[in-house]
Amino acid sequence: MKIALIGYGKMGKMIEQIALERGHEIVSIIDIDNQEDFESPEFASADVAIEFTAPQVAYGNYLKAWAKGVKVVSGSTGWMKEHGDDVRKACAENGKTLFWASNFSIGVAIFSAVNRYLAKIMNQFPQYDVEMEETHHVHKLDHPSGTAITLAEEIVAEIDRIKGWEGHLEASPSPSEGGDVELHNSAVSGNQTPPPSEGLGEALLPIISYRRGEVPGIHTIRYDSDADLITISHDAHSRKGFALGAVLAAEYTKDHEGLLTISDMFKF
Repeated sequence: MKIALIGYGKMGKMIEQIALERGHEIVSIIDIDNQEDFESPEFASADVAIEFTAPQVAYGNYLKAWAKGVKVVSGSTGWMKEHGDDVRKACAENGKTLFWASNFSIGVAIFSAVNRYLAKIMNQFPQYDVEMEETHHVHKLDHPSGTAITLAEEIVAEIDRIKGWEGHLEASPSPSEGGDVELHNSAVSGNQTPPPSEGLGEALLPIISYRRGEVPGIHTIRYDSDADLITISHDAHSRKGFALGAVLAAEYTKDHEGLLTISDMFKF
């Protein structure tokens, strides 16, 4: 399979290594300093482009790839609120293909299936309050993480008493202090839900975000009651699992069309 890479940071380089190990060909590598290569015949020859960039440029990259007839696999997050409807329309009505996931890790796909099943059970037990924590490296700009938002929306879909989620960036490194921690109080709500009514503090699922060191990604979900605490957690040891999942997604996308997700590839 011929693969183009859009974004050539740490993730892009790891994807390149795994793709080559699996017998694929990298025909084009596009980064910030060679955007003109979107117009190259090498890029147009790709079966699939794998895109890991930034929220503000991801959608534009999809458009450039689609204009050349190239399918896209993307792990970029933070663009969905502004461009989600446009992407869904392009894939449903205009014949474009995007495989998007907030996290390509096989382990996270399994964790997500466990999360959905546990949330379905917990819908029957209102004595349990639920909260989530996510920790990532200091270079990650968005919060909560795309994976945390996906997990939260799965919980919201299963638990009737949870009406949405609310994110809080509790701690991040201070650039002036060489990585020491300073506290923040910023918050963002998801699912377009209003603030909870008086006496319904449990209506929003809190997502606490931390940005520390070079942590690849930790997601923890807790169900707490007066009697006990139930915790599930996924702790990534490296980015390798994400990169392998992205290449597997590209292999799947080559022979499929439309708006694709991890649940299409893995039938849990």
